[in-house]
Amino acid sequence: MSELTRRASMLALAGAGVAAFTPSLAFAQTRGSAVERDRQAILAMAGDYHVRFNFTETVAFTPDYTPRDPSRSGGHESVRVIEDRGDFISLQHWLVAQHEGRTFIIKHWRQDWTYQPRNVLVYERRDHWRTESVSAAARRGVWSQTVWQTDDSPRYGGVGAWSHDAGRVVWESAPTLRPLARRDAVRNPVYSSYRSINRHALLPNGWVHEQDNTKLGEREGQPQAVVQEDGFNTYLHFSDYPVAAGDAYWADTAEYWGGVRQAWDEAIARGRGRIHIAELAEWGSVTSEQLMGLADRIHGGELGQAPALGEARAAIAQATA
Repeated sequence: MSELTRRASMLALAGAGVAAFTPSLAFAQTRGSAVERDRQAILAMAGDYHVRFNFTETVAFTPDYTPRDPSRSGGHESVRVIEDRGDFISLQHWLVAQHEGRTFIIKHWRQDWTYQPRNVLVYERRDHWRTESVSAAARRGVWSQTVWQTDDSPRYGGVGAWSHDAGRVVWESAPTLRPLARRDAVRNPVYSSYRSINRHALLPNGWVHEQDNTKLGEREGQPQAVVQEDGFNTYLHFSDYPVAAGDAYWADTAEYWGGVRQAWDEAIARGRGRIHIAELAEWGSVTSEQLMGLADRIHGGELGQAPALGEARAAIAQATA
């Protein structure tokens, strides 16, 4: 069985609910070895949620900048385990929205977790990512989290340790450079990236993603801190929305997205651990609208998996040439 076929089969099973896990804070706190406790904490983020995205700029570091009003949004989000190899776990997110009697599935971000990683893909500067080595001492007992955009193109990566102390289960990254989120990018702000510390903490009724974001601009060719932002995104267990519609989307498109992921891996390999892909304010990356549109056509029965993947691979190759 080829690697693509194997991964696609696992993805299809996950989309059908076979690889679903029941989140449990108590289970993650008490089960087995330290590594297994970490694993269960990661797996506990899978589920169905009401999610709230909250971002507040707090203090400005330049005299001519005034913190903007808080950004608040939310919706319904499902998270599924699409691969679990023991020391590697992949979680796929998708949003389920309803409007005028119709249900819309929006493939969202993906988070990949690797135990004691030898390297991690990091954001270097606008349009550029690179693979960064992790020393033997630095990787001992820790996990990397690599986050991918809606079209599975790179977003950011970081390394940190899970803690299971005083009833609190939390992973915290080292400072990580990240591209702008859409909420900021579409405004063409004076800053161009974030230096972030990310925390994922389990809650009795879900989990929370906390972000300490220093928004960076440039002055005389050097990074310049513009403003500090606190991010607080809550995922609270909730299933009173069309959960099955999201799982059906994934069952229809899992093989396609597995091939897309392989195409991105190949592009990074061709670049010897580096990749260039143009960022777009509205979509995140230059390939996002096309790749997500192809998946929608597969789900709608308008296009087959093979021709869609052929178009996707060509788009990725062209965008990363």
